[in-house]
Amino acid sequence: MALIEIRDLTKIFGPRPQEALALVRQGLSKEEVMAQTGHAVGLLNVSLSIEAGEVFVIMGLSGSGKSTLVRCLNRLIEPTAGQVLLEGRDILALDERGLRELRQKRMAMVFQRFGLLPHRTVLENVAYGLEVQGVPKAVREEKARKWLETVGLTGWERSYPSQLSGGMQQRVGIARALCNDPDILLMDEPFSALDPLIRREMQSELLELQTRLNKTIIFITHDLDEALRLGDRIAILKDGQVVQVGTSEEILTHPADDYVADFTRDVNRSRVLTARSVMQKPRVAVVGRDGPRGALKLMQEQGLSSVFVVDREHRLVGLLQAEVAIGAAQQGETSLNDLITRDVPTTKPDTLLEALIPIAASHRWPIAVLDEERRLLGIIPRVAVLAGLAGRTEAEAPRQAG
Repeated sequence: MALIEIRDLTKIFGPRPQEALALVRQGLSKEEVMAQTGHAVGLLNVSLSIEAGEVFVIMGLSGSGKSTLVRCLNRLIEPTAGQVLLEGRDILALDERGLRELRQKRMAMVFQRFGLLPHRTVLENVAYGLEVQGVPKAVREEKARKWLETVGLTGWERSYPSQLSGGMQQRVGIARALCNDPDILLMDEPFSALDPLIRREMQSELLELQTRLNKTIIFITHDLDEALRLGDRIAILKDGQVVQVGTSEEILTHPADDYVADFTRDVNRSRVLTARSVMQKPRVAVVGRDGPRGALKLMQEQGLSSVFVVDREHRLVGLLQAEVAIGAAQQGETSLNDLITRDVPTTKPDTLLEALIPIAASHRWPIAVLDEERRLLGIIPRVAVLAGLAGRTEAEAPRQAG
């Protein structure tokens, strides 16, 4: 079971939401509902599944419903219909006491504009949630100091928010959210008010922090580059509805519709796509089983000028060139062992295309993609690197000798 299950979540803004909801269920569009009732459909039948420990990014343009959605999860906004299940328990059915406990112990939120109390010190801001819960001062300050150390703000405990840079203020906001040790961190465009350089640094720090804490993070953004960098999975919203859910590579290589394709058109793919997304399945010769003639037959069938060679466990041995195989066959040789070029470029499946470009440029051979035990998973012809950068899938990329 997923940690959070969102089922058919709908939010309609206006004094008579049930009246507008009835029209929605009759099939009327958002525009028609607005024209007839004056009510705005913020979310419509949103269903998502979020796993424990993942960074789940919800993104879309302004007005897509992403901030409304994240506020429905902790009921800062009350949904009109649907369910939000946390470990099978419907958050929308919680009474006031249960909701308060949820916000204090299970979920915490980091806001875009930091939301710090200007008259309180950094330490007091971080400890504020524990203070509200009645935790003794010595205990809450000890915890607050620990989290300030975690986010790199040791020594700033007695400073006030106005004395801190934007990035430092956001670190305080993150430390405050983490001080209650919540399972789930809701982050509503937390870095969008920061300068680009500071924003990039904060993204890196969040990723580093997540490797240590392994929280479930639901991150809201309108920035696709940010979503692709941070998200284990991404949900793209449009007009209050989910258009696509997937990993960065899935969204870039298989957009659900023209809207997503347009959204991703200008993305720097070299920093998102990996070797796995552009590699091709190889036909190989096997040492100890195949000889030069068998390898030549394979090359002829595939239209190749060379072929990769593996052992019986499919571990890479090297590469055999057609001209070498022809000469060996004419001399009656039956073994591949002494014919193999062993200095071939290799990479791991999760290597970014950005790192493969100089490798492809400096070698005449395709790049071999290997697992941890040097088993050959696939090959990347040089032209496939360029095809991946241009937005073409592995199936669309032309095959190249090798």
